[in-house]
Amino acid sequence: MSCSHFYARAAICLNALLLATLIIPAGAQEPKSTVGRGFGPAYDVAHETTLTGTIEDVVTKPQAGGVGGLHLMVVGPQGVVDVHLGDFLSKETKDSLHAGMPVQIIGAPMQLHDKEYFLARELNIDGHTVIIRSERGFFVLPRGGDVVKRTKAAKGEQQ
Repeated sequence: MSCSHFYARAAICLNALLLATLIIPAGAQEPKSTVGRGFGPAYDVAHETTLTGTIEDVVTKPQAGGVGGLHLMVVGPQGVVDVHLGDFLSKETKDSLHAGMPVQIIGAPMQLHDKEYFLARELNIDGHTVIIRSERGFFVLPRGGDVVKRTKAAKGEQQ
C-alpha cells in the first residue's frame, strides 16, 4: 500500500469517527457529575467539609499503593486523618508545614483501596489560605508561589 492510499484511508476513518460523535444524541452523552477529575483522585464537592486539627506528621512519600503527593497526618476530633495536598505546592509552603501546627482544611473525603483520604481544596495555616484545588476539584498550579490570601482574622491580629 502506498503512502497516499494509507493517508486516504486514515482520513476516511477520521471523518467517520467525527460523524459518529456528531450523530450521538445529547442525552446519550455521559451525565454531568459534581465529581472533579484532575491529576489525581476524584473530588466530590457534594461531600465537602471543614477539618480542624493539628499536624501530626508531614508525609512526602506515601505508602506503596497509596495516593502520591504530599500528605499531612492531621489529628482532630475524628482521630488521625490522612490529608492529600498533591504535588503542586510551592517550596515555601511545603517548608512551612511541620508537626504541631494547627490547621483548618476545606476538602472532601475519598476512599481508595480500602483507605480513607481527605482531599484538601483549601489549606488555612498560620493566617494564610493556600488554594490547592478549584471548587470543582482540579489542582490549582502555583503562580510565582501559592495562591495565598491573608484571612481577615490574621490581618486584625497584626494591627
